[in-house]
Order: sequence, then structure tokens, then C-alpha cells
Amino acid sequence: MSQKPIEAGEQEAPPNNDCVGNEETPTRPSSEPEHHSGSEASKNSTRSLSGSFNEEHFENGRRYCNEIYYMPNDEAEQTRLSIAHQAYLPILDGQLTLAHIPQSTRRILDIGAGTGEWAISMAGLYPNAEILATDITTVFQPGSGPPNVEFELDDAEVEWTYNEPFDFIHMRSMSGAFADWDSIYAEVSKHLRDGGSFEIADQGMIQLKREPPDSYVKAFNGALQSAAERAGRPVGLDHLRKARLERAGLSVTKNKTFEVPLGTYSADPVKKIAGKMAMIAALEGLEAVSLRLLTRHLAWKEEDVRNLCEKVKEEVMNPSTRACVAVQFVVARKMMV
Repeated sequence: MSQKPIEAGEQEAPPNNDCVGNEETPTRPSSEPEHHSGSEASKNSTRSLSGSFNEEHFENGRRYCNEIYYMPNDEAEQTRLSIAHQAYLPILDGQLTLAHIPQSTRRILDIGAGTGEWAISMAGLYPNAEILATDITTVFQPGSGPPNVEFELDDAEVEWTYNEPFDFIHMRSMSGAFADWDSIYAEVSKHLRDGGSFEIADQGMIQLKREPPDSYVKAFNGALQSAAERAGRPVGLDHLRKARLERAGLSVTKNKTFEVPLGTYSADPVKKIAGKMAMIAALEGLEAVSLRLLTRHLAWKEEDVRNLCEKVKEEVMNPSTRACVAVQFVVARKMMV
């Protein structure tokens, strides 16, 4: 593969260069974070959602699944999620995961499944496996996938009540989704079989290798981090730290960070493909990631958020700035008791 990963190895964080590892990690505020509400366990022995938590909410021209989660779930966001899925494929040489998943695998859990494309693709590769794909919003199409995929509405911040352990648990693009990552990792460890694998992947904020004075991207990132901190659900890559997983009994076996260009300026053909899709997903996601956070927690006006997003787009689309993002994959194994 021509796009060589940066291996974190024993490091707690990737090396500090332009797009990989240069994001500031803000300090968590002392105020109590918001928490999702729960409901009674479903017939499938998992906790599903009901009532006001799953009602549609409209703000600033976008649709949201509840009053808490900062990302929308409208058609524009579904399209962006599909594009983002396509951007991940060339990063991993067309593979769906960095983890080694044997064909004998029988149970797979995908948390935050979104449109369900990853779960459906895994179902084709592992036809003998039972794949459960969950999300807090029904953007997926129940019954439309292979027979070995089950889609469920479920809140991962509520105690997990699955009756059987999983061989592999997968999460992707969940930055800013949870208030307590230690609790999430504890649930992952609890519901993995001994020796089972867990993979989590996320991308950092947009960075510019050649940052202009008074960069709009820098201002955008700072505002987003501040708002997410006030919401009690920080964004960034801090939740991928090795120590956090190990506290939950998860031994990190792979920790790789890929530098992905936003655009086609790279001479590397693989990076060109990934960069084209990644830039579309990033630009389409600017308003999605910022509208609710900045208007609610920093009291910005909708118009001001949209104006900043347009300025950020101009900087990112300018090939001279060399915009990029860090995409980090962490694979861990449940420690044998």
C-alpha cells in the first residue's frame, strides 16, 4: 500500500507533525456532563429507545434524532456518511477493518452503525456470522440488508444487556458522541468474549500544513472544541489513548494513524482517491458538526456559523494550504482472565 501508516507502537500519541498529532487536547470541565436517557430492554436483550428521546427535532434547517446528540440525521447527513464510508476504504487498501477477523467469527457488534454500509459489507464477507448493527437513529433501512444483519435502535450510553458475548465489536466516527468513554470501554470489555477483538477508528480535526495568518480553520477548530467541552462530550482523538482502553481490560495490539489529504494534491494515487472522497465528506460535514454545538453552547447565530463554514471551505479547497486530517485506528483484544 503506498499510503504508509504512522504506527504509534508504544507511544501514547502519534508524532507531532502537521496533520498527525498536533491537535490540542482541551481540559474537561468540572461541570456534570449531559447523559442520554434510557428505556426498558427489548425482546432482543438489548436496550432500545422510545418516547421523546427518538423524536425528530429541527434546528437551523437540520433534522436531529434527539435533544442531545450534536450530529443531524437528515438526508444530507446520510449522504455524507455514505461518502465517508467510501473514503475509509482506500485508507485500508479496500479492507473494512484493520483487525484480523477469522472466518470462524460468529458474533459481530457495530456500534453507531449509521447508514449500515459497514455492517452490510461485513455480512457479505462473513456470511456465517450474526451481525448486530445499532444506532440511536433509524437512518438505516431495517430488513433491507442480508439476512445475517440485524439493525436495532439502541443507546450505547445505557447499560448494555446483551445475553451472549461478541467475537468482534466495531466503532467508527464516534468522536463527540459520548460523555464517559471509560464507561463505554468497560461495556465493550464486558461484552467481548475472552480474546475477542475491538476496533475503534476516528478522525481528527481539519489541519492546514500551510496555515494562513488568522486562519478560519483554526478559528473553527477552537470554537468547536470549546462548544463540545461545554456540552460535556469532547471532540478530537483523546478517547483513543492506549491507557483508557487498558483500564477497561483491553490490550492494544495495533495503533495506526494515517495522514489523509483533503483534495487531490497528493502525488500518491491511493491518497488521491481517499483525498477526493475525504474532502467531500469534510466539506459537507462542516455545518453538520458545528451548527448545533455553536448555536447552543456558544450562543452563536445560525448565520454566523454558516458564514464561518463558508470561509473554512475556501481555505480547505485552496490546494496551497495542503489541508488534511489524521485518521486513527486502534485495535485491542480483551485480556484473558
